[in-house]
Amino acid sequence: MAGVKDDQPLEIQKKQYKQMVDGVRPRPALARNVFRAFVVGGLIALIGQFLINFYQGRGLPLTEAGAAASATLVFLAALLTGLGIYDEIARFAGAGSIVPITGFANSMVAPAMEYRGEGLVLGVGARLFTIAGPVLVFGIVTAWAAALLYYFFR
Repeated sequence: MAGVKDDQPLEIQKKQYKQMVDGVRPRPALARNVFRAFVVGGLIALIGQFLINFYQGRGLPLTEAGAAASATLVFLAALLTGLGIYDEIARFAGAGSIVPITGFANSMVAPAMEYRGEGLVLGVGARLFTIAGPVLVFGIVTAWAAALLYYFFR
C-alpha cells in the first residue's frame, strides 16, 4: 500500500489506511438522492390516489377502491419489473421506489425473473416466493393464533 509502511505498528497502519480510503471514497449526493426519492415516492403515491379516485368514480366504496388500487399497483410494479423498467426507476429513485406495495411486488418478481431460464416450475415458481413466502407464512400463522386467542378468551 502506498503511504503505509510495514515497520509501523498495526494501529498506525490502520489509521493511515482509513485516511487513504476516506480520501478517495466518493461522497454521495445526499440532497439529490433525497429529492429523487421524494419525487418518485410521491409520484407512486399520487398514482395510488388517482387509482382510488378512479375506482370510486366507477362506483366502488372507499375500502374496495383501496383494494382495487393496491392490486393495480402490485400488477403494474410486477409488470414493470418483468419488463426491466422498474430496475431503472429504482436506480434513479433509490429509496423512493421502495414504497411498500410496489417495492414488495418488485422484490417478489425480481428473483423469479432472474431464474426464468430454469423453467416455469423450478425457476419462476420456486423463486417467486423467496421473499413473499416467509411474509405469508408469518401472516397466516399470526392470524390463526390471534383467532384462537379471540375464540378462547372473548
